[in-house]
Amino acid sequence: MKQRIPFALLMVGLALLSGCSSDEDSELRSWMAHQRATIKPKITPIEEPKQFIPAAYNIDSAQDPFEAMRLTQALKRDSNTSSVNSGLITPELARRKEPLEAHPLDAIHMVGSMNKNGVPIALIRVDKLIYQVRVGNHLGQNYGLVTKISETNVQLREIVQDTTGDWIERQATLDLQEGPEGKK
Repeated sequence: MKQRIPFALLMVGLALLSGCSSDEDSELRSWMAHQRATIKPKITPIEEPKQFIPAAYNIDSAQDPFEAMRLTQALKRDSNTSSVNSGLITPELARRKEPLEAHPLDAIHMVGSMNKNGVPIALIRVDKLIYQVRVGNHLGQNYGLVTKISETNVQLREIVQDTTGDWIERQATLDLQEGPEGKK
């Protein structure tokens, strides 16, 4: 008899728990059904595509862009500007490239400097290798020429194209890398 009382209590407790959960489920399910029935999504219709109307091309009203005289004038104009600016780039194209010209300037780091027989030398690190660079050496992919070396930086003259395609000179500087990156 003592065994039947805990078993009976266990059964009554389970019945109460299952009754409570089914009431909450039924309330929840009825609320969800009510929400689905009352709320309708608002979808705006897609606009109809605009009708394409081709424009007529009247050759009488415009100049012919492929006229031989126009093309000749454009070629003369381009050749004059390129000959003026080619004086900067022509010597660079004729010389043999140095190893440090294969790397972009942002991948080249100055890690030190020294004087060898009174000549300033910059220590440059690229891909975990150290190079000695003197004034007159080239580095970077923009025809960079080392013009000055100090204890804290290397000054370069680069030749780049501007937005119009003209070759121009610009100055660039490699500063000494301090901190953990420069002390490796």
